[in-house]
Amino acid sequence: MSTQIEDPRIIEFDVRTDEMLINMGPQHPSTHGVLRLLLRTDGEIVNEVTPHIGYLHRCAEKIGENLSAPQWVPYTDRMDYLAAMNMNLGWALAVEKLLKMEVPEKAMTVRVIIGELGRIASHLVGMGAYGLDLGSFSPFLYAFREREIILDLFEEVCGARLTYSYFTIGGATHDLPDKIQIPPGLASLTGRKPDTVMSWMDTVIVFLDWLEERIKEYHILLTRNSIFIKRTAALGVLSREMAIDSGCTGPVLRGSGVDHDLRRDGESIYTRMYEGYEFDIPVAPFADAPSEVVLGDNWCRFYVRMLEVVQAIRLVRQGIEKYPTAEGTHRVPHKLTAKLPVDECYLETEAPRGQMGFYVVGTGNAEPLRVRAKSSCFCNLSITGPLSVGCMIADIPAIVGSLDIVMGEIDR
Repeated sequence: MSTQIEDPRIIEFDVRTDEMLINMGPQHPSTHGVLRLLLRTDGEIVNEVTPHIGYLHRCAEKIGENLSAPQWVPYTDRMDYLAAMNMNLGWALAVEKLLKMEVPEKAMTVRVIIGELGRIASHLVGMGAYGLDLGSFSPFLYAFREREIILDLFEEVCGARLTYSYFTIGGATHDLPDKIQIPPGLASLTGRKPDTVMSWMDTVIVFLDWLEERIKEYHILLTRNSIFIKRTAALGVLSREMAIDSGCTGPVLRGSGVDHDLRRDGESIYTRMYEGYEFDIPVAPFADAPSEVVLGDNWCRFYVRMLEVVQAIRLVRQGIEKYPTAEGTHRVPHKLTAKLPVDECYLETEAPRGQMGFYVVGTGNAEPLRVRAKSSCFCNLSITGPLSVGCMIADIPAIVGSLDIVMGEIDR
């Protein structure tokens, strides 16, 4: 029996690595705001992710307890600043519920038209920025070009392009304009003369007709791009159970297969605002999804938003058809110093990033006793850790980007 002699030249090394703590942010361009992620890694593998928030805190809720309800509208603009119209709407509806105020049909129609245009603009930013996170630059440029036209239309409505304060207690500050000069960007894209004068409604229709055709190109450039699919499919998988248990809402929830949308399923005046409108709720899984896609992954959340743009276009068209025959005016008069009743109320709306809720307590004074906001992005951000465990560092921007968070809504 022979014995094998160990070669003395062979040296065994311990190839295990020590864990490292890596800060991603708070200025990292892929974190969609002033967010700090603390990564615990073993080599390139992420073992733990801890979000640190609060870098954008402005005491907005406390300020709301020292202002009258209409005066606090501009502070809602600064929450989800990419969907400021939808933030205005949530606060206005909550106060109207407290006041038991009946808002005219015309004002509600205006809210549907402008609110859904705001949803389109928000999702365009989400789509373009997400492509940029993953190395695709062209969709980002296209998305912001299209969003710029919506901002031009909003500027004609209220004079602002980012912080609008347009939806207020009782309706909207102004009625929709009549004749406007076609936005320069839309004129160049559709071959019209820059000095063309059209009605605001017709201008919106021209834009929507053009945008619908562009959606197909977005899918070619990004959604069906093989590199994009490899970076998003089967990563950041959020199960249906975890989405519900974590309080996720909006596209994050529907990307995990939960068919829920307050525009259809709620019981408040917000849901009644959409009565009579026909639209579908995009929910994963999708029959046309690539074979690599898993229910609840990054790709599903992204695709929900892309399909919601198409449904928002449908809603805007229906709102424009209803507007000429809608009863009432664009606003019920409401004094700046009007007193709130001794009561409390809470109301949620389906904002582009999920369910945004506002809570207000009145004591008989113009200033509320309590003002609170429930952020959809806060709950959606809370699942970052579980989704990231076992992924590579390079996949973290793809996961965070798929959640489409805005820190102004979280850090109030």
